Amino acid sequence: MLRVLVLGATAAILIFFSACKTVVPENVAATVNTRTISYSELDKQFQSQFASSAEKASDDQMMIQKLEVLRSLIDSEIMLQRAEKLGLMATDTDVEAKITEFKSPFTQEEFQKQLAARKMSLDDLKAQLKRELSVQKLINKEITSHISIADKDVSDFYNANKSSFNFPEPQIHMAQIVVTAQPDANVRNLKNDKAQNDDQAQKKIHMLEARIHQGDDFGMLAQNFSEDAQSAPNGGDLGFVPESALEKAGPEVRKILSIPPGQVSPIVKTDGGYRVFKIFSREPAGQRALSDPRVQQSIRETLLNRKDQLLRAAYFEVARDEAKVVNYLAQKIALTRIK
Repeated sequence: MLRVLVLGATAAILIFFSACKTVVPENVAATVNTRTISYSELDKQFQSQFASSAEKASDDQMMIQKLEVLRSLIDSEIMLQRAEKLGLMATDTDVEAKITEFKSPFTQEEFQKQLAARKMSLDDLKAQLKRELSVQKLINKEITSHISIADKDVSDFYNANKSSFNFPEPQIHMAQIVVTAQPDANVRNLKNDKAQNDDQAQKKIHMLEARIHQGDDFGMLAQNFSEDAQSAPNGGDLGFVPESALEKAGPEVRKILSIPPGQVSPIVKTDGGYRVFKIFSREPAGQRALSDPRVQQSIRETLLNRKDQLLRAAYFEVARDEAKVVNYLAQKIALTRIK
């Protein structure tokens, strides 16, 4: 039996490496169905995300980062092809409108500096926005539009979590967007977007603050860009936070105690990075009844976020399974480093 297992494992390894020895197209890092992702595209995206940290990284660390960036590009291409197939591509008008939003808080010189910091041209930004807006249209049609929360779902959640609606002290229901000066490999927001240093972190948080004031959805911005591993997947939602916890968090964070519900805080600098908070509601101490509209809204938002994350994760996995993907960079690493 042992000999059979060894022979089987050996055969599997030989098949793997024989598959990897196919002719690799020049300058092609990966293919998604019939389309290619070039090394030049990969390098441009890598420089945009990891330029400042690449010099300090070892060869192995840099290749891990490149594989991570390439995986993001592959997923983006899979979703883009789906959007094209369903006729959901963003128009030039959509892109120009978003460009205008981006530019509005800045002078022309400041806007060019924003592009330079990310090593992007205006055409690069337009191409990226066209992809992002198209994929967002796809997600809205294929996922968000299919989510509904029944009254029974709300009552079941309340009954299972009744104690969490009994506040021993005043609470604030809030969300946050976090940007840090040091990228964390454990953070995986939807855009795989991480500031690499303090200068980039400041520019990024100001860009996000501007987009919030322009009307962009706070939760979607948190999912796409926030660098907090725990709250980003939930749209930045922190749930109900006791006022005493905020009072102990330092003078800058303490200022948000005076922000009314529905409003967004100014940028707050903390030891853990730059943050923007959104206040949903303030709750006095005591038990909240299911009939309370604020309880209903809070539960529906929680359940919507959960379903959205579940359906989105499943949709992405199905899309990956149905696509024909060849990762030539991964094959190259396997051939040269696994011996």
